[in-house]
Amino acid sequence: MSDYREAFVGIDVAKLRNAIAIADAGQEGEVRFFGEVDASDESMRRVIQRIANRFDRVHFCYEAGPTGYGLHRLIRSLGHECTVVAPSLIPRKPSDRVKTNRRDALGLARLLRAGELTAVWVPDEGHEAMRDLVRARAAAVETLRVHRQHVSAFMLKHGRIFSRKKGWTMRYLCWLQAQQFDHPAHQIALQEMVEAVRISKERAERLERVIEEFVPAWSLAPVVRALQTLRGVDLIVAVTFATEIGDVRRFESPRQLMGYVGLVPGERSTGETVRRGGITKAGNGRVRHMLVESAWTYRHAPKVGAKKLYRLEQAPPGVREIAWKAQARLTARYRMLSGRGKKTTVVCTAIARELVGFMWAVAREAHAT
Repeated sequence: MSDYREAFVGIDVAKLRNAIAIADAGQEGEVRFFGEVDASDESMRRVIQRIANRFDRVHFCYEAGPTGYGLHRLIRSLGHECTVVAPSLIPRKPSDRVKTNRRDALGLARLLRAGELTAVWVPDEGHEAMRDLVRARAAAVETLRVHRQHVSAFMLKHGRIFSRKKGWTMRYLCWLQAQQFDHPAHQIALQEMVEAVRISKERAERLERVIEEFVPAWSLAPVVRALQTLRGVDLIVAVTFATEIGDVRRFESPRQLMGYVGLVPGERSTGETVRRGGITKAGNGRVRHMLVESAWTYRHAPKVGAKKLYRLEQAPPGVREIAWKAQARLTARYRMLSGRGKKTTVVCTAIARELVGFMWAVAREAHAT
């Protein structure tokens, strides 16, 4: 046995007990199951120190999941390397139909030693708190959408059609309150659904105010302010991008970031035959959804509105230059693609892909200043 010993530890995390496996260094190194231990911090600290005492260097890994990043921070605080693995990118055999905690831990240890695992970006505690807040607001908006659909479906079922195109305005709410039904149960049902809409809307607005309150004290506040100079990027879009993507400097090029959010076309090519299809839709769906919605604003001619003018005046010269370049290019590209007869959804997706590149440049410029 060599003097320098190295080990690779795979941990299958769970709510109550974690399964641990250890793989010795080298292609022929032994891979063995250590056992299942309590998932508490005290128990894991003892086990980690016990394993570390047997080797000169230890690498740990576990799958990203609902247990969060507490174990990662614990292992790093003890001075060891830890990789949080992307579950969807773990290599698996199609014939492998047996899944147990023991087998998962052994597989993680073996793949970590082989270098076949893909790590996810781990945020710090402050960044994770902001991300949870933004996701709570997104959940509130989704709840509001569902409650509004309930009201619309209820009115459609009873043949009550609003005469105007735009709904959920003050005029629409007054129209709802003026509706009368023969049976009192229908009246009560409508009032309860309208009340659910009101509560959901207040919750979403309350969370949005809290986000606006916490952003100035956040480490990525300069990036959020700089991103808002771009057309179609308001506070919520900028904060969502910053919380979900994190530090854009970890992406070497805009194309790499485009692929991360799933806005690049899929490809199935062989030999001289090249086949490209729709976007991959890989990566973060929250960011991709908001970027496609933001791309819709580029259907208008280039113009700096009053709100954007205020943002531009506060931004560094480099950010202002990128913001105007983005608006001029993307509006022209929107007109060109629409003139070719492309569907609106296809056009917005193409604009969103290029918008990611400009957001990458703006964020890097904000970090530089």
